[in-house]
Amino acid sequence: MIDELIRRSIREMVGGGGPPVAFLSPAGDRGLFGPESIAWKVHADFISMMIGGISSLVLQALHPKALAGVWDHSSFREDLKGRLGRTAFFIAATTYGPNEMANSIINRVNQIHQKVTGLDEFNNPYRADDPNLLAWVHLTETRSFMRSYESYRSETLRPSQKDQYFAEMKMLGQRLGAIDLPDTYADTELTIQQYQPQLHYGDRAKSIISLLEYFPSSLGSRPFVKMISRAGFLNLPNWVYPIIDRPQPGRLERLAMTSAIRLMAIPVREALKDGVAAHSLRRIYGSPL
Repeated sequence: MIDELIRRSIREMVGGGGPPVAFLSPAGDRGLFGPESIAWKVHADFISMMIGGISSLVLQALHPKALAGVWDHSSFREDLKGRLGRTAFFIAATTYGPNEMANSIINRVNQIHQKVTGLDEFNNPYRADDPNLLAWVHLTETRSFMRSYESYRSETLRPSQKDQYFAEMKMLGQRLGAIDLPDTYADTELTIQQYQPQLHYGDRAKSIISLLEYFPSSLGSRPFVKMISRAGFLNLPNWVYPIIDRPQPGRLERLAMTSAIRLMAIPVREALKDGVAAHSLRRIYGSPL
């Protein structure tokens, strides 16, 4: 009963259905990264990925050109769950999927980006395949996922493992059209900060960030969804809070949220233990490890 409640709450945020059987074949196909990668380890922890997903969307909303593509060409405001679900599937397919699945979805995204053009809220032209915008999206996602994993997963990664993650994800970012991507944790943080002059907290960003802060949910799922959303905001870099007119969270609030998420994560991880990563291991090795 608890497992089903958890799955229902997750579906309210990102959608999803039954077992991911598409990840079971072809036998032996290791995909783009393989199970020894740090990407497999980090992306397998769905609860920290959900938290990182919220914080990455907050950051992305602050770039007028990145936001304009979503504003003009997607149903993000009306179908937040759909947007998160598509992002979650892209991450799953490129991290765990067989090569054909991963390459297919990368090609499809690249084709979509070529068609997304327009003017941002300042009447400046944008293109979704602009390497500068693609790098911003890539950097905010990878930084957010790693930071969330650090905070809410008890397992500690060595500095070399963290750098390995960004080196692995650099390959994916480049295949999506980003250039000059950093391949260490420290350089990723530094590169993100260099985007600050390009950011703007206008009416569009305010509406998107408010939607993420007060994520729509049913009464039964609201405590879970609200906690994930709040944790996403706590996962932001400290320099972002003055930009979005919010106080920097204190140490006690962060500690309380870390404890609450780690406690909540126990049944969540149990409910999702036979997910995409487990199915992908069966594809590669014939049985779960």
